[in-house]
Amino acid sequence: MSPRGPVVVIDTNVWISGMLTRSGVPAQLIRQVVRQGRPVLTTETFAELKQRMWLPKFDRYISIEDRRRLLHEVDTAAFWFDVPPQIAGQKFCRDADDDKFIHAALASNADWLISGDRDLLVLADSLSASGVRIVSPADAMQLPEFKLQT
Repeated sequence: MSPRGPVVVIDTNVWISGMLTRSGVPAQLIRQVVRQGRPVLTTETFAELKQRMWLPKFDRYISIEDRRRLLHEVDTAAFWFDVPPQIAGQKFCRDADDDKFIHAALASNADWLISGDRDLLVLADSLSASGVRIVSPADAMQLPEFKLQT
């Protein structure tokens, strides 16, 4: 864990859930990570978040201006990493599109990768030996470093 707190890769589905439902577990977790830790982004993970946030299906839930503001906040709060080619070329997940989150976790030496994606969650045991610890948002909220301060 870094001196500032845990270094955390947050999957796109968690960022979006947190943005859409501000009182839910993903939103609480994101606030804790930003407050107490260091959220990790790479060019690839941020590109996916931006692309998904602009999908028309979100128009009825969140305004264009709020999306701009939220993406800016994510960008400025992030701990940015470049993924070296030797990591970027590795394959881990059944859905190759999810490999970018594992690459980010490896490149940043992240303490946690938080995802609601089953394709990533099923890899938790097999990737723990390489230092990648994958948990769901609900499970992450039970960890000491993410417990809400009362």
